[in-house]
Amino acid sequence: MTTGTDARLDRIGTDGNYVIVPMDHGITLGPVTGLKDIESTIDAVTRGGADAVLTQRGIAPRVHENKNGKGYIVHLNASTSIGPDSNDKRLTGTVEDAIRVGADAVSFHINVGSNHEPDQITQLSEVTSEAARYGIPVLAMAYARGPDVDGADPEALGHAVRLAEEIGADVVKTGYSGDADSFEHVCESTRLPVVIAGGSKGTDRETIEMVRGAMDAGGAGISMGRSIFQHEDPEAIATAVAGVVHDDLSVDDALATAGLALEA
Repeated sequence: MTTGTDARLDRIGTDGNYVIVPMDHGITLGPVTGLKDIESTIDAVTRGGADAVLTQRGIAPRVHENKNGKGYIVHLNASTSIGPDSNDKRLTGTVEDAIRVGADAVSFHINVGSNHEPDQITQLSEVTSEAARYGIPVLAMAYARGPDVDGADPEALGHAVRLAEEIGADVVKTGYSGDADSFEHVCESTRLPVVIAGGSKGTDRETIEMVRGAMDAGGAGISMGRSIFQHEDPEAIATAVAGVVHDDLSVDDALATAGLALEA
């Protein structure tokens, strides 16, 4: 890891922990709630405590003036929910493209266990090699997904995060196994900082309990999209999540600090 990579990691996190809000779902799902007026959403989540936001490169002009000095990550592959296979993520840009639009880091999605795993391994390897030449951090979104693969199985998740380290990523995002005890194995499977995905939007308490469990297991934060950007108050839920990740708050204290209801 170079000095440049270290410096840019500091731009997308705080003291080695990360609150990242991906908003690249416009390709996957279309202009859903929270993404039509993406400028307001970016402003809200970064005011609430997000360290960085993440989009596809074409959205960059809508990001910079609204991110309140926080970090910016450009995602480099995608698929759609209406296409023939949503696991078949295709390249949408290069590291150089991301640098040109002002990114501090890049991200790449790989479905470990899918029919597309071989091509995605090759592509992730190419991304990490290019990124290393420029001192750009790589966030690998390494999911356990495919035929007969349980996306919450800690063994499969551990395999996915280790693959990301082996190929040269700097931070790895994966699914949550459901509880702190099982997720500890996932975190121990790599020396990379491990951040969790949010998945489908749950209640505020469910979201914060998941974040608390991941941190208790040795995780380094979150990379949550819909649970944050589709919230009725994105700033408040970002504040609650950041309270757990950066201030080590309990679930109740995080919800209370953010002004969110304490009931389930």
